[in-house]
Amino acid sequence: MAFNPAHDIKDLSGKVILITGGNTGLGASKVKALAAHNPTCIYLCCRKIESGQAVVDSIHQTIPKANIQILQLDLSSFDSVKKCAADFNAKSDRLDLLFLNAGISATSPALSKEGYEQQFGVNHMGHALFAQLLMPKLLETQRQADSDVRIIVTSSIGGHRIAPRQGLVLDQMKTDGASIAPMVRYGHSKLANMLFARKLAQLYPSITTTSYHPGTVKTDIWGKAEGVRLLAFLVAPIVWATGVDSDTGVQTALWLATAEKGQIENGRYYAPKPFGKPKEGSKWAVDQKQTDELWEWTNEELAKHGGPDWPEE
Repeated sequence: MAFNPAHDIKDLSGKVILITGGNTGLGASKVKALAAHNPTCIYLCCRKIESGQAVVDSIHQTIPKANIQILQLDLSSFDSVKKCAADFNAKSDRLDLLFLNAGISATSPALSKEGYEQQFGVNHMGHALFAQLLMPKLLETQRQADSDVRIIVTSSIGGHRIAPRQGLVLDQMKTDGASIAPMVRYGHSKLANMLFARKLAQLYPSITTTSYHPGTVKTDIWGKAEGVRLLAFLVAPIVWATGVDSDTGVQTALWLATAEKGQIENGRYYAPKPFGKPKEGSKWAVDQKQTDELWEWTNEELAKHGGPDWPEE
């Protein structure tokens, strides 16, 4: 299947889009590609406002009328997640496309502000709370005539290639994870992304929720992988020699966000090859027991920190 975002994405007039981690790499490429198709507004969420502004300034050089708003978001802090969601909900009366895109990889053992293993805290827990706080807006939008609300979760092949052999190890996610290799902790967080998307699709079938692997992409994520400095030093040249640029890496996500709804299987995991076709991943990525276990564990933890619970569809 051939897909060219410049030509194949339809006019997005009336659509409101939110992208976490929109200031760099895959996130910035998503903002740039979608801005070219006339959405009502794109909300770019990132930790550093100035880095988000640099992306906006660059886009405005070629698309001067693009309406892009920047919201501060630190996914390692539930307080920041709550504030960002509140700011968005106050500014916008709808949300059509939600990209849970931001992430970190192979970090040294550390805890998020609420005491979760850092990669799990950022890649899964922060996004889970964010989605919970935005779900009323997503459902409100979906109830409107001709709406087609979608959630696209950035996962990785690591979610089934390098996650723990037994699947989820939630009993270790309230430690710094020092006993687990950095890349395995990353794979664990990416498995959680797949399972989270799967459960959202089951609970909210009117909203199309998918997860995807972008492929081997030339981004700076390896440069930030302080937990595996030697491996990063060895692997980064290979990635830069064989990988694709971020504009290519986002094509699967852009297709999932904009293709005809009937072409997409809700709750499934996608990868660049074969393009437009869902993949199974590992046995854990489609395991209903682990899907439910993650959902229940996550919600118990969110409730301890003032999470509002999930609304009914």
